[in-house]
Amino acid sequence: MSLEGRIAIVTGAGGGLGREHALFLARQGARVIVNDQAEGPAGRVADEITASGGTALAIAASVTDQAAVEAMVGRAIAQWGRVDILVNNAGILRDKSFAKMSLEEFRLVLEVHLMGSVICSKAVWEPMRAQRYGRIVLTTSSSGLYGNFGQANYGAAKMALVGLMQTLAIEGERYGIRVNCLAPTAATQMTQGVLPDASLALLDPALVSPALLALTGESAPTRAIVCAGAGHFARANVTLTNGRYLGAGDGAGERLVAEWDEVSDRAGEIVPDYGFMQAEREVASAGAARGPAANADTADT
Repeated sequence: MSLEGRIAIVTGAGGGLGREHALFLARQGARVIVNDQAEGPAGRVADEITASGGTALAIAASVTDQAAVEAMVGRAIAQWGRVDILVNNAGILRDKSFAKMSLEEFRLVLEVHLMGSVICSKAVWEPMRAQRYGRIVLTTSSSGLYGNFGQANYGAAKMALVGLMQTLAIEGERYGIRVNCLAPTAATQMTQGVLPDASLALLDPALVSPALLALTGESAPTRAIVCAGAGHFARANVTLTNGRYLGAGDGAGERLVAEWDEVSDRAGEIVPDYGFMQAEREVASAGAARGPAANADTADT
C-alpha cells in the first residue's frame, strides 16, 4: 500500500510529531503541505522532504486563523488540484491542576486543539465532498480518553475531538470521506517533563507515524481510535454495556444504586454504530419489560 500521488496537509509539522508525520507521508509517495505557525520550521521540513526526492510545500498559518487556513487549502488545490489527506496535529499544552488553571488557559487549549481542528477540517470538507474522497485524522490523547492529572483543558479538548470524529465519519461516509483519531505517545516538546527520561528514550515520534498509513490509505477504516507509541499499536473504543431496565418513578434511583454492578457489567458490551442506538435500545428494553400488551397499545396510537 502506498499514498502515491495523494495530496496531504499536516498541521503543526515544523517539528516533533508533525515533522515525522510529514516525512512519513512523503516517503509513502504523498505530496505534502507542511504547515506550522512559523515559516522557518515549516520550510526546513519541506526542504528535508525535497532533498530526499519528495514533493513538499511549506505554508505558515495558525490553525486558529480561519482565513489563513482557507488560503492554505486554496493554495494546495491551486498547486496540485485537490486535497486528499488532512492530519490535524497542531497543539499546545498549558498544564496545571484545575484549581490553579485560569479560564483563559482552558479556553486557549480548546481553541488550538478543538477549534483548530474544526477550522482545518471545515476548510477541506467541501473539496473532499466534491471529489468524493478524503481522509481526515484528528489527534486525540489518552489524557482525553482516560484522564490525566493537570490536563483538564487538554483532556477536554482531546475527548471533544473523538466526538467530532464520530459525527464527521457518519456525515462523510456517503462522500468517501473517512475520519479517524490517532492517540500518540511520543517524546516531543509537549511531553518533556511529563514522562520520565527512561520512557522518553523509547518514545521516538517516528514510531507513531506508521499508523497514518492505515488511517489515510485507500482501505482506511472510519471512526477508529488508534493508540500508538514506542512501536506498539492498539485500538480504543467508546462502548456501551448491556445495562438493565429499572423502570420509572422515584425508586428508579435507588434501584440503580442497588444494581450498579449489573448495570456496569462489561460482558457483551457493544460499540454503537451511531449515537441514537442508545435511545433505540432503551426504548426496546422498556417495551420488552412492559410486555406484549403494552407494545400493542403503543403501536395502535
